[in-house]
Amino acid sequence: MKKTGCLFLFLLVITVVYSQGDRVVEPRQGWHLLDPENDGYWGISLDKAYALLKNREPVPVIVAVIDSGIDTAHEDLRDILWRNEKEINGNGLDDDGNGYTDDVYGWNFCGSKSGENLVRNTYEVARVYHRWKAEFEGRKANKIPADRQFLFSQWKKAAEIIHKEYEDALKQKNGISEMHDAVILSSRIICDHLGVKEFGLRDIQSLSNAPDKRILAAVQLWTDLFSGVDDPEAKNSRFITELNDYVSQLDNKINRKLHEPEDFRGQLTGDSYQDIDDRFYGNNNLATGSGNHGTAVAGIIGAIRNNGTGVDGIAAPVRIMALRAVPGGDEHDKDVALAIRYAVDHGAQIINMSFGKPVSPYKRFVDDAVRYAAARGVLLVHGAGNDAKDITKNIFYPNPVFLDGQTATNFLTVGASGDLSTGGYAAPFSNYSREAVDIFAPGVYIHTTAAGNGYQSSDGTSMSSPVAAGVAALLKAYFPRFTPEEIIRIIRESGKAVPSAVVLPGESDKKVSFSALSSTGKVINAGEAVRLALELEKSN
Repeated sequence: MKKTGCLFLFLLVITVVYSQGDRVVEPRQGWHLLDPENDGYWGISLDKAYALLKNREPVPVIVAVIDSGIDTAHEDLRDILWRNEKEINGNGLDDDGNGYTDDVYGWNFCGSKSGENLVRNTYEVARVYHRWKAEFEGRKANKIPADRQFLFSQWKKAAEIIHKEYEDALKQKNGISEMHDAVILSSRIICDHLGVKEFGLRDIQSLSNAPDKRILAAVQLWTDLFSGVDDPEAKNSRFITELNDYVSQLDNKINRKLHEPEDFRGQLTGDSYQDIDDRFYGNNNLATGSGNHGTAVAGIIGAIRNNGTGVDGIAAPVRIMALRAVPGGDEHDKDVALAIRYAVDHGAQIINMSFGKPVSPYKRFVDDAVRYAAARGVLLVHGAGNDAKDITKNIFYPNPVFLDGQTATNFLTVGASGDLSTGGYAAPFSNYSREAVDIFAPGVYIHTTAAGNGYQSSDGTSMSSPVAAGVAALLKAYFPRFTPEEIIRIIRESGKAVPSAVVLPGESDKKVSFSALSSTGKVINAGEAVRLALELEKSN
């Protein structure tokens, strides 16, 4: 069969989607905790940190995890969860009078009062594009009132993203549709001929001399497809599933421009979204629809240490406060702002934020919450994002720069590092910036807790952020008088410089100094952070 342009495009796409999640090298589980010199892994030297702290007594630290929710019954988490001691579990009363009924482990801002949860949310770019399209489309910046300029800039950015995704998806869809039909038909032909439900390369090799031209054409197509992946056990069924998912993703990108997203959140919460004072909504159901994300983040920070079960978290003693504000899709600014305020009001000293988006229409809500946290000595740690972009130019929200131009001093932004065993010191997906990213932390193949009392390995700045939050919590536990600004200074100054050039995230062959990726050019190191903390304590 002649390989047409459509087939080349299809082979490229199917090779990418089929290989998603497949790792060439599996590094050692827990590598992110190890020491570069003693263990040969570019981890955070956690054992060195605890060795330096062996004669000190820590104090408990509350770390709020604003995320998708947490498996509160997990064997490696349930004993370190924060509990609202003023609330009686399950009595249906607001015992402490804070406006949130039965908030024993925290609160869920993505659900109804009856307990139903928002599981899958829409994307902020689509919400912004359609919400303000009638007001801003076709208008120039000099015609927009001053008090609408920021919102106009957000709409323009959303429109650019929506239009680009639409054009790219439409082009790919037109190129793949014919081949998609051919793949489905050829798969059916081979399955019918062999009398099977699925097949692999070995199964069709015997059909290369079949007299039926339809079978020969089908075999040639699938031989080309199987040759595109490095897996001798590959089956046609997974190709088709991945392809259907990919086509569905293209359809979603096309539909984001054509159709206004439904307000799934508002239908459940019933609040007035533009009113930040309308804050008593949601429920205490932190598990339903949580997925693995929040559970994974919590485990990295504080999974019970040295219990012979599962994984070890970074910080002990720690108490994890669960705040659900990030269902699948993009979070809403109001939910994030209220989650920050809840965390501060209930004693959190560190807040982890492993989420983000390219536009933030109600950024003023989040800015005010960050200022609220700063005034009460609370440190916020945020993942830099996974788009392999320079976030100086492509801002990733929430960010520490306020609308008035001032910058939060209690805000740490973290990129994702790796190890040579994971493919390189810089994660290929990590966002970066000399100005907007403070430091990098391990974020590739991080083995941690998973929902359903399980364990898994995950990638992303969503994982590097809790690594940094865990180190911050460790410092706060053993040096409770340090302020957020002092902890950030210690983390930044004590990081370890990467000894070689790295591939720039998002590129295949462009190498840069690691110092080009963040303002420090370093990877966080708990051992060195504790060493510096001890020195600063003595000098004070």
